Amino acid sequence: MKNEIAGIRIPDSHLAAEATELAREMSAPFLFNHVMRTYIFGALLAKRRGLQLDLELFYLGAALHDLGLAEKFRGPERYEVEGANAASEFLKQRGVPEESIGVVWDAIALHTVRGVPSYKRPEVALLHVGTVMDITGKDVKELSADEVDAVLRAYPRLDFKRAFPQAIADMLASKPETAFYNFTADIAERLIPGFHAPNFYDVILAAPFKE
Repeated sequence: MKNEIAGIRIPDSHLAAEATELAREMSAPFLFNHVMRTYIFGALLAKRRGLQLDLELFYLGAALHDLGLAEKFRGPERYEVEGANAASEFLKQRGVPEESIGVVWDAIALHTVRGVPSYKRPEVALLHVGTVMDITGKDVKELSADEVDAVLRAYPRLDFKRAFPQAIADMLASKPETAFYNFTADIAERLIPGFHAPNFYDVILAAPFKE
């Protein structure tokens, strides 16, 4: 694994290396590449926006943010929370301070939530932003074409537009109740004539990335 991509350093401490290994072990190749792209995209945006970022702490959150999709960590809670709990236990076993563990937990638990992470510290906010950029292409124009190309060469998408939604569907098949986490669209569909909420699957397919 390269130590630097598009000018962004990949943390290589013993803890970071163990997190990388866990992410690789628990993830299909397309998903491992996604978490790595998420880290690099988020770190690039931090540079663009002049944000101070604890790169190692941010990396830990990014590398581990989809552990909840792994069979080993699949529990009754929504997958973001299961992943946050798994990452927290991993860090606790390695003596990471509680404050840092709390940041990683928040980052992972909130990484799919709109409108909340931006009010948290940069390691939390940018995990959401980096994830959304990689999935939908949002804010990708803030980066240069060369930067994006370097990231995609290092960590190819590997049919992400098909594979990621399928991974979510496979997870939800065993706990469909966790899909019910935003009630507003359900109410609008019943009470607003002609209301049609955007479908996130369509947003994924429309992302400006070649597979």
